[in-house]
Amino acid sequence: MDVGGPWCFYRDDCSDLRVVLDGLRPFETRTWGEIEGRRDHFISRDRLIADAQKRLLDIERDDVEELFSLHLDGQKRIWGVRDGAVLRLLWWDPEHEVCPSPKKYT
Repeated sequence: MDVGGPWCFYRDDCSDLRVVLDGLRPFETRTWGEIEGRRDHFISRDRLIADAQKRLLDIERDDVEELFSLHLDGQKRIWGVRDGAVLRLLWWDPEHEVCPSPKKYT
C-alpha cells in the first residue's frame, strides 16, 4: 500500500477511511467473476496519468503491467494490484484522477 503519495490512504480526514471501508464491504462476499466487469476492471499502466506512472516508479512498483480499479461511488476509486485471489490495495482516488475517463458525448 502506498502510504506517502498523492493517492495514499493516509489522509487528514478520517471520514475518507469510513468511505473506503464502507465501499469495500460489498466486495467481500463476491467472486472475481462477479466483480470484474464494466465498472471494476483492469487498467493498463500506460493508460494512467504521468504522475501515477511516476509514482509507481518511485515506490518500485513499475514492474506491474496493470492495476485493478474498484469503482465505489461516483468518482471514488480504489486502485490495487491483483495477486491471485487477493487485491493488494495501492491507492485511494476519490477524485478519479489516476485514470480519468473521457466524458461521454464530447
